[in-house]
Amino acid sequence: MQAILSSCLSVATGTSVIVENIFENRYKHIVELQKMGAKINIEGKTAVIKGTRKLYGTIIKSTDLRGGAALVLAGLVAKGTTKVENIEYILRGYESLDEKLNKLGAKIYMVKND
Repeated sequence: MQAILSSCLSVATGTSVIVENIFENRYKHIVELQKMGAKINIEGKTAVIKGTRKLYGTIIKSTDLRGGAALVLAGLVAKGTTKVENIEYILRGYESLDEKLNKLGAKIYMVKND
C-alpha cells in the first residue's frame, strides 16, 4: 500500500515519511508524482513527502502494478488532464479499474493502442 499511500500523502497536510526496507526501486512512481507537482524527496530508503495543495495533470508512466494504481489515484485529484502510459502493469492486477472508478464518480477512460 506504500505507493498508493504516497499519492494520498502528497496532497495531505504536513510532512510524512515512508521507509522502504524490503524492495529496491520501490520508489519509481515518485518521479512521476514529482512531475505532477508532488513535493517528495528520496533519501536512501526513505521518502519524505511534504503535502501540497494541488497536483497537476500531465503525461506520466506506470512502471509497476501498485505504482501505476497510485498514479491513477493521483490523476483523479490532479487539476487538469492526466494521461497514464504503460497501463498494462495496472491491468494485470486491477480488473475493470476504469469502470469501477467511473461508478464512483471519476471521469476516466482507457485508450487502447493497436
